[in-house]
Amino acid sequence: MKVSKAGAVVAVLALSLTATSCGGSEEKSTISIGIKFDQPGLGLREDGAFSGFDVDVAKYVAKELGYGEDQIEFKQVYSSDRELLLQYKEVKFVVASYSISEKRKAKVDFAGPYFLAHQDLMIRSDETEIKKAQDLNSKRLCSVTGSTSAQNVKDKLAKKADLLELGGYSECVVALQDDVLDAMTTDNSILAGYAAQKSNQGKFKLAGLNMSDEYYGIGVRKGETELQTQINAALRKMVKDGSWSRFVKANFGDEYRSEPAPAITEGK
Repeated sequence: MKVSKAGAVVAVLALSLTATSCGGSEEKSTISIGIKFDQPGLGLREDGAFSGFDVDVAKYVAKELGYGEDQIEFKQVYSSDRELLLQYKEVKFVVASYSISEKRKAKVDFAGPYFLAHQDLMIRSDETEIKKAQDLNSKRLCSVTGSTSAQNVKDKLAKKADLLELGGYSECVVALQDDVLDAMTTDNSILAGYAAQKSNQGKFKLAGLNMSDEYYGIGVRKGETELQTQINAALRKMVKDGSWSRFVKANFGDEYRSEPAPAITEGK
């Protein structure tokens, strides 16, 4: 049986329309988002469930981009590999206590910022000798490889501190609890989350030192200006409709004194 060219075109169009009617061209697939898995209050995975301020922000942004929660694939990122995961397109964007810095902006672009934290110290509750950053010069200190906190200590705060850099903050907490270390340093938002965990209550305290300003941004691949603009629009809406304040209270509690939502400075 012969089929005319016109008949063939009609058949192709029919197949195309059938695919469209099934939702093939209108429904978005999944979106991969990089978050931390071991930061209570920010990004935590427990029993297969995700919680934390960064998780709530990521879900809100994804919703504004057209994705439901069932379409989100969360991937674990570490402080040392966030840029690589973006560059190799393993994730669409990163929401992981990702402090904006000029060094990082050479490799990735940021949307935001959406949160302002300060570098602080977490020490054991019975610690009396550490009261300021300079007291760390004779102490054993822990931070995470690739974090701005570790670099800040080495370059500015306590150059003679015995600094141990580990792969994750949870490892620092265990070492601090076991008296292997005297203090750990990172953003106060992260430290507050660990100190507030039921298993840690009464064991640790924050020194209350604002040693730096850490503006959290959402990392995207270099040059993805359209996505950057869309995320910024979502962040502005999140603050305006009150979601940002609800997320802060739900994840950090009433005792954590967070700064107001910062003005967006990255991109448009």
